[in-house]
Amino acid sequence: MATAAPTQVQIDPITTEIIRSAFTAAADEMNATLIRSAYTPVIYEMKDCSVALLDAEHQVLGQSAGLPIFLGNLEICTRLTEEMYGRDAWQPGDVWIMNDSYLTGTHLNDMTVFGPIFHDSELVGFAASRAHWLDVGAKDPGGPMDSTSIYQEGIRLGPTKVVEGGVQKPDVTDLLGRNSRFSYPAIGDLGAQIACARTGQQRLSAIIARYGSETIAAAREAIFAQTERFERAAVAAIPDGTYSAEGCLDNDGNSDEPCWVRLTVEIRGEEMTIDLSETDDSRGGPVNCGEAQAISACRVAYKLLINPHNPPNGGGFRPLSVRVRQGSMLGAQEPAPCQWYFSQLGLLIDLVVKALADVMPEQAAAASYGDSMVISLSGIDHRNGRPWLDLEPTVGGWGAWDGSDGESGLINNVNGSLKDLTIEVLETKYPMRMTHYGYRTDSGGPGTWRGGNGIIREYTLDGEEATLFLWFERSKTPGWGLFGGQDATPPIVVLNPGRDNERRLLKCSRVRLERGDVVRTMTGGGGGFGDPAARDPKAVREDVRNRHVSPEAAREIYGVDVSRES
Repeated sequence: MATAAPTQVQIDPITTEIIRSAFTAAADEMNATLIRSAYTPVIYEMKDCSVALLDAEHQVLGQSAGLPIFLGNLEICTRLTEEMYGRDAWQPGDVWIMNDSYLTGTHLNDMTVFGPIFHDSELVGFAASRAHWLDVGAKDPGGPMDSTSIYQEGIRLGPTKVVEGGVQKPDVTDLLGRNSRFSYPAIGDLGAQIACARTGQQRLSAIIARYGSETIAAAREAIFAQTERFERAAVAAIPDGTYSAEGCLDNDGNSDEPCWVRLTVEIRGEEMTIDLSETDDSRGGPVNCGEAQAISACRVAYKLLINPHNPPNGGGFRPLSVRVRQGSMLGAQEPAPCQWYFSQLGLLIDLVVKALADVMPEQAAAASYGDSMVISLSGIDHRNGRPWLDLEPTVGGWGAWDGSDGESGLINNVNGSLKDLTIEVLETKYPMRMTHYGYRTDSGGPGTWRGGNGIIREYTLDGEEATLFLWFERSKTPGWGLFGGQDATPPIVVLNPGRDNERRLLKCSRVRLERGDVVRTMTGGGGGFGDPAARDPKAVREDVRNRHVSPEAAREIYGVDVSRES
């Protein structure tokens, strides 16, 4: 199984499907090992992580549910390591770590841990995971909202061996711990990722031992070939042509200038090319990303439209090509800051769907609320004198499509399986209370099919003081509607609502809070689909009963007067 050369072994479909499921099950077990072993809530509660099982040629064999934005991206780390240090760098028992934004594409908090898999002294694959570490030594706890250079965002690692010959290296481990404000959980999360790699090594070796290398190679080739056939057939069904879309982020965190993402999608037979070359140049604030993540975002958009029910593997993206201009916002180069790399990627995903909506109306959905909408609070816990940090993405509304309303209160499309932090965990671990949590009425875009609603999530500080950071986006390009559907309501955050010192915010850094201060976050909704006048009045009445739509909106937008009903 060391190479992808054709094999003479004949394999039946049933064995192929059993092996396909075994790869997926191995990846799922890797993910479970990581989550159950992690030390920080951002991983064990919110599941901000992803894993992949790769073959010896760095192709995906199995990938568990996780963050879609890492789709087909973890293998880049093993490829780059091999390019830098050669094939002989892979040795049994070794585990590596890296987080360089220009290599992995993400921010420095995302640590990728990976190791080679050997069976009978032969390199047969790799096990890899990526997980968000709570703090990696940036200028602000958790990561800055206003960085102007990668050097303000924390420790930066190229491929670094953290386990050698099965023994964890104490010097590298010490280095990682010393560069985090939360050293103990950082080292604990490292251990969880190492355990994840070990699980992948054991499971792939066990699968090969059971079926044999030649049978596994034959199954892999059959799986990849079948997937590629399905993908190419789906792309070929799209009319040939060039389709364009554009949209902007509010700003880069340090200026008021919008940040434009522009793309074209070219369909030629069985091939799709997404060209991102016209996107704005790299910005001075932290909205940039490495090329690897721009490619991943395009893969997410592609998968939303092309056979979304088929799991990704090494044959899944062969019809897709992505063009990224180096030095652009999506092809960041040193020293461009990358802390909030995902904001433009959520927009990019929606824009690919928008570009193809007219020729794929049955598959396209209106835009989602689109951003992670991050709130970060930190301080010293008066109950025990220890530092604390709460870093949360926030759920919102998704766009409607032909046949269904958009989902309300769902995490954005780059984050997939990630969960918002439960109230019980938040109030137990941190000195604050959740004083309101519910849907944001009327925030979804009206339509024949209504966009999903955002949420209201309100925090009241019980501690002596805290520091607030916010990164809320997409107020200038909220979730747009399609085919007559209307746009959604954009997000807003209100500090101390109804008080004399009330403030309205979207992005902020180092805002001091005192005991009793209230932070009310309100996320945006998803766009509507189709003319609102065509919406079923029964559905409107149900919306009012469930407080998704107000009586006033039902009357003024949909023409349904619920005040006359008992």
